[in-house]
Amino acid sequence: MRTRLCLVRHGETDWNVERRLQGHLDVSLNARGRAQALATARALKGHEFDAVYSSDLARANETARAVAAASGLPIHTAASLRERHYGDFQGLTYNEAAERHPQAYARFMARDTGFDIPGGGESLDTFSKRIGKALLAIADQHPGRQILIVTHGGVLDIAHRLATNTPLMAERDFAIPNAALNWIVRRDEDWHLEAWAQQGHLGVALDELQNT
Repeated sequence: MRTRLCLVRHGETDWNVERRLQGHLDVSLNARGRAQALATARALKGHEFDAVYSSDLARANETARAVAAASGLPIHTAASLRERHYGDFQGLTYNEAAERHPQAYARFMARDTGFDIPGGGESLDTFSKRIGKALLAIADQHPGRQILIVTHGGVLDIAHRLATNTPLMAERDFAIPNAALNWIVRRDEDWHLEAWAQQGHLGVALDELQNT
């Protein structure tokens, strides 16, 4: 049984441009993000999806609405597809987080997998388990089908690692641009990477998460 997932990071927000940690805070798309959502909808027009899922946060859901409009499919929103909770870092730029919470930020940047970010934030271990469980539940719900999921950069980071057996603590060496197409497959009870960061439909796509 081969279940194919197309994962899309939401379109650009002003906080992406500012390199501000969004986490569970609700931030809307900016003008470029809305244009990216429409461009992604056009790029996916020839693909047949059996279901559309989205994080319940505004930036993902707004992107999903643009994409789903072309298919006529309803959007299944799920809090389980949210970005990682960044605790006290949420609302701060990376530089501000480093200045205000130097010890916690150092552990965050070192990818300390068991470190719970102060202020109710998730550890990488907790976040990874949440996303792995969410993706598996969607694949199990639609065996042998093709599913579209609109979500967040951190979620895509976990999905790529699941599909390539890359450890959580390893430094990221792959791009996660806004509104790009990323394809993974569930087959023989394992995840496999099919294609990543397809962005030919986009003029400019930001990956402010890389090399941070």
